[in-house]
Amino acid sequence: MYDYLIVGAGLYGAVFAQLMTGQGKRCLVIDRRKHIGGNIYTSVKDGIVIHQYGAHIFHTSNDEVWKYINRFARFNHFVNSPLAYSKGKIYNLPFNMNTFNRLWGVITPDEAREKIAEQCAEYRFERPSNLEEQALQLCGKDIYHLFIKEYTEKQWGRKAHLLPASIIKRIPLRLTYDNNYFDDVYQGIPIGGYYGLVQNLLEGIPVYTEVDYLKNRGEWDSKARRVLFTGCIDEYYNHCFGQLSYRSLRFEHEHLDKADFQGNAVVNYTEYEVPYTRIIEHKHFEFGRQSTTWITKEYPQAYEKGMEPFYPIRDAENLKRLEKYNELAASTPRVLFGGRLGLYAYMDMDDTIAAAMMMVKQELNSKGV
Repeated sequence: MYDYLIVGAGLYGAVFAQLMTGQGKRCLVIDRRKHIGGNIYTSVKDGIVIHQYGAHIFHTSNDEVWKYINRFARFNHFVNSPLAYSKGKIYNLPFNMNTFNRLWGVITPDEAREKIAEQCAEYRFERPSNLEEQALQLCGKDIYHLFIKEYTEKQWGRKAHLLPASIIKRIPLRLTYDNNYFDDVYQGIPIGGYYGLVQNLLEGIPVYTEVDYLKNRGEWDSKARRVLFTGCIDEYYNHCFGQLSYRSLRFEHEHLDKADFQGNAVVNYTEYEVPYTRIIEHKHFEFGRQSTTWITKEYPQAYEKGMEPFYPIRDAENLKRLEKYNELAASTPRVLFGGRLGLYAYMDMDDTIAAAMMMVKQELNSKGV
């Protein structure tokens, strides 16, 4: 008899399993995919590490998380400096002095500050009722229409004025020429990819892939005292309160017989007419000098059964439904729910690790565990 059956060999499940095993608990991990790692899974083709489910750049200011994850991989010094392609021009992201200079011709932070304030002053909403009003109030019309409006509508499949204002809480407008997208203290990518990292997390722990837990949950449940489920919480309960909504992604991987395609790891395409949201050139994550290159185009799409759910649509209707599922989960004490699908939340990798750490602490401190 195992102490924990962990359904899902993604980052959350792997961290939970590693920490619990370190505390003397017996863990069994299963996953419906052919591989471990969930959405951070990487493969190697032509000597290039491929991020199979989109770019994953690790970044954190959490010392405990950084110290922990470095036990399982060596990280390089990659700094995320994405670009945006719009109407035939390339702009730096995040929005910074390089962006403002190309957009308005301003040179100094004071000039940029004045221009931004002038544009934002045109829009004053006591309580923004949608994403469009929220964004216009935060950054003004030029940045909104060039970079945000069409990209967001493409990503979410809805017009900006129909999206909740809560999707955009703030828009970073940096008055420096620093192109580092993240503000965090630590940043990088595991050398050789994330697959090796997850392998190291799960070392010595029995793992079975291509297992559909929900089709044989009785059999699998009998193998452990408690279950950590990292799949969709509504699917666990057979959608008894209705289905939670997601957006999905389609990835188009392409091998090119050239040394360099775009000169940068990530380029966003902001115009609605371009069907993909960004192109990733994988070799740049590890400063590759291979003679050929691999790129991936990301196409956002409506989620349908059988697809991978990526982004939860946390609008009022879905949050109300989620509340019912959470109440039901509270009455299912033998089962824990974690990860972005189990919690119906968007989580960065460091948040995922921190949440798994917290769950382990709570479990160890609870009675009977």
